[in-house]
Amino acid sequence: MTAEQEQKLVAEIKDYVTANLPLSTIEDDELMRKIEDITASRIAGQYCPISQQVSISEQVYNSIRGFGLLDSIIKDETITEVMINGPDHIFIEQNGKLFKLDKKFESQRQLESIIQRIVGLAGREVNQANPICDTRLPDGSRVNAVLPPIALCGPTLTIRRFSKTPMTMERLIRYGSITPEIADVLKLLVKAKYNIFISGGTGSGKTTFLNALSNFIPKDERVITIEDSAELQITGIENLVSMETRNANASGAGQITIKDLIKSSLRMRPERIIVGEVRGGEALDMLQAMNTGHDGSLSTGHANSTKDMLSRLETMVLQNTEGLPLEAVRQQIASAVDIIIHLSRLRDRSRKTMEITEVAGYENGQIVLNPLYVFEEDERSTTEKVSGSLRRTNNEMINTIKLQMAGISVKI
Repeated sequence: MTAEQEQKLVAEIKDYVTANLPLSTIEDDELMRKIEDITASRIAGQYCPISQQVSISEQVYNSIRGFGLLDSIIKDETITEVMINGPDHIFIEQNGKLFKLDKKFESQRQLESIIQRIVGLAGREVNQANPICDTRLPDGSRVNAVLPPIALCGPTLTIRRFSKTPMTMERLIRYGSITPEIADVLKLLVKAKYNIFISGGTGSGKTTFLNALSNFIPKDERVITIEDSAELQITGIENLVSMETRNANASGAGQITIKDLIKSSLRMRPERIIVGEVRGGEALDMLQAMNTGHDGSLSTGHANSTKDMLSRLETMVLQNTEGLPLEAVRQQIASAVDIIIHLSRLRDRSRKTMEITEVAGYENGQIVLNPLYVFEEDERSTTEKVSGSLRRTNNEMINTIKLQMAGISVKI
């Protein structure tokens, strides 16, 4: 049975089920059994592999009670990203490579209905007044939805999948993103409450790394996480408060921003504040929090290099603050941020830690950077495959006062 015939049969069975079964009263298990029986009777007498028969039944069930075609896609744990550009164009990322699926949604209306279902699960709304929405699936996957007329090709849905098991430094070591020695250094820096920024491009693994780094936080501390859509998987900390932003409703009221949540968190006696991503006016509030006794804060930001992360922080603060001189902004950044960890997605699609740099202060109008570890390729590198490791530079760490205050005498 071809993919086109399969989709036609799915639509026919769905129409029959919705017209002839009492969907408002029937239980999920019974509905699934009836769909399986109807599917078996419809394909009797023609060749259809068992796997395809199961797929047809599941697609019918999911189109009624789940997310339709999307359920069968996100069930595959090897898929890390799903990109839906209208009902006819579905792309996935699998093992670091992009593929177009030979499947399509029944109609634009069905895709819009699935988007509404996903958004509604997290208590959010997307409509013509608010056509863009960031939310999450029940499994924690990050979702971005854009509706027409903003999306010219039809309803657009992008899903970033996350592993069901929280990321740990042990797994990052196993994947070759970092070495055990550097993991030990990062553990000391987190324990000593250095303020750490993780920078990198899209898909470089910033949230994954932040999740792993957060597992080094002592278990007896009070931690507050702030995100656009909750996706951090912090385990072992009992005194944990997780907050996420909220979009404005149809009348334009009720919006809660990261900036609002940072201000609120300062009244909640946090020992550490973790901001999923800083991308706007909240940058100044984050820096001020770091500068007013909330050491040990962690956050991420989009940037192409360590220097670029600092420039972006400057821009974010200046765009949302009138009359603040650049010199004051740079001094604020230099005194607030202690360590920047830069990640990158390389030419072979692998994700690597490229640099661990100390922000060493402010001199002659510039923020001083002190690279501690830098990624260097070795002789085994080719145009298709990157081989190399993080190497310790000859620079000594300058700001060791937090290590001393934490009673850590190890030289980094």
